Amino acid sequence: MISLDLIEKTAEVLMAKAAIEIPDDYLQGLQAAAEVEDGDLSSFVLHAMLENYKAAKEDGRAMCGDTGTPRWYVKMGNETQVEGGPIALEAALRRATAKATNGVPLRPNRVHPLWRTDHNNNVGIGAPEIEYGYEPGGEWIDLITVHKGGLFGTDYRMLFPSDGIQGIKRFYLDSLVAFGKRGLACQPAIIGIGLGGCKDTCMVLGKRAACLRVVGSRNPDPRIADLELELKELGNSIGMGAMGFVGKSMVIDANIEVGYCHTGGMQMSVHAFCLSSRRAVARVYPDGRVEHRTDPDWFTDYQRRETVEWEPPQSHEKSA
Repeated sequence: MISLDLIEKTAEVLMAKAAIEIPDDYLQGLQAAAEVEDGDLSSFVLHAMLENYKAAKEDGRAMCGDTGTPRWYVKMGNETQVEGGPIALEAALRRATAKATNGVPLRPNRVHPLWRTDHNNNVGIGAPEIEYGYEPGGEWIDLITVHKGGLFGTDYRMLFPSDGIQGIKRFYLDSLVAFGKRGLACQPAIIGIGLGGCKDTCMVLGKRAACLRVVGSRNPDPRIADLELELKELGNSIGMGAMGFVGKSMVIDANIEVGYCHTGGMQMSVHAFCLSSRRAVARVYPDGRVEHRTDPDWFTDYQRRETVEWEPPQSHEKSA
């Protein structure tokens, strides 16, 4: 059984790491973008951000004044047991969020949508979000915190099968241009694209594609992987760079995740993770071990499983 105290302490550490330390994969992607960027203002922004990341880590301070909206992704093995059960687990993650908001500190971004009530701890109704995944076997639990930025860096459109790949590209470009021109997201960013599902699951797929896939990872479907690379190149060819200035470094990577959908539609969502890609991951074991890493490793073969083992009904021929 995994200790609740260990979960809460690990969660507090993760909250600080996500706010202060840029993930290695994104840092390398940003450095690669800075090397080829020739737009004056875009190049200035990229180099300033790289210097800022270094200073944040050295000083132990949040890398950005807007520390995003903290959320949790929790994945566990099928045999995992947590002290106190799932209710206690959620309470621990909410306490860790409140403590980190005060201790890191994080900006208390969460308020009531109508009354603007602010508890100054990023905890409220439905906040922080906690999403779950499960894997066959194992007694471990993966704690993944993401401090999602890009207040308006999200869009959705109901496409139709006849729109095809060209329709996907069109909406993708429409979204990026809007993000850049209107200052709706801080570029360059990891862009997540959700395809299919229902509207709610389409949005979840796109957000997870942006937040839980590392730079350079590819979808296991080779045709989708090719489309990811094409969308990355396309996004960097529209004349926009860092923070929407003139340049060619708007997309650090493009990640696509899909879900089966209604036969009459092709839902699509686009999500920008933002220039401060804040995420941190740890695997906690019942013997007290904690392994920190930067790859959430969320989209396993099991998470992408396509169908179910079943015996199709046998057809019965009518007797003559």
